[in-house]
Parts: sequence; C-alpha cells; structure tokens
Amino acid sequence: QVQLAESGGGSVQAGGSLRLSCEDSGYAFSSYCLGWFRQAPGKEREGVAAIDHDGTTNYADSLKGRFTISRDKGKKTLYTEMNSLKPEDTAIYYCARQQKPATCHPGFQWYFGYWGQGTQVTVSS
Repeated sequence: QVQLAESGGGSVQAGGSLRLSCEDSGYAFSSYCLGWFRQAPGKEREGVAAIDHDGTTNYADSLKGRFTISRDKGKKTLYTEMNSLKPEDTAIYYCARQQKPATCHPGFQWYFGYWGQGTQVTVSS
C-alpha cells in the first residue's frame, strides 16, 4: 500500500520561499516517477514538476527557474523548493507517484495513480 503525505505548506508573502515535503510509506520509492501538482481555487489541477527513477527532472515551463524538485531515497521523501513565490502560486499542492513506468513529466498527470491529500500554500501580495 502506497501512502503519500505532504507537509510544509503555509502562508508566505510574495517573494518568499517554501519547501514542501512528501513522505512515501510505500515500496520501491526510488523506482518510479514522482511528481508535484497543484490546484488553485476555481482552476483545474496542473503539473508542477516530476522526477524520474534516474533523477531526471521535468518542470512546467512557466515554473522553470523558481521551483526545484528533489528526493531523498534514504528518507523516502520527495521535496519541492519554491522560490520567488507569487500570489498566483496560491493553491493546494499534491504529490503523486506513478504505478508503473511511463512518461515522467508533470504534463501527464493521468500516469500518476497514487496521490497525497495535499497541502495548502497561500501567497499574499
């Protein structure tokens, strides 16, 4: 059973930074693609970033340079460092994991079968 638990969300002023964490209680943490997604109020869920089993990373074009995805295999934890935050980054952030090898990119969220409950990030101007 794979369970994902996000933490690290909160409120921050524009220009600030946050680091989100996602603990994976399942098996073979380092063998599958992991990703971050977000859903803002009134909008569809969108991809943020993804990291493959070999460490290859992919980002949503609009977020490149501000967000950095990483993972700690020993701690079975996924991270995203978010810098220069803007009010439009306000959303619920979810981590997710693929169930089998597939394209590892945040634009392909349908490949991710395991999802966390999300953590709220609020950026004020």
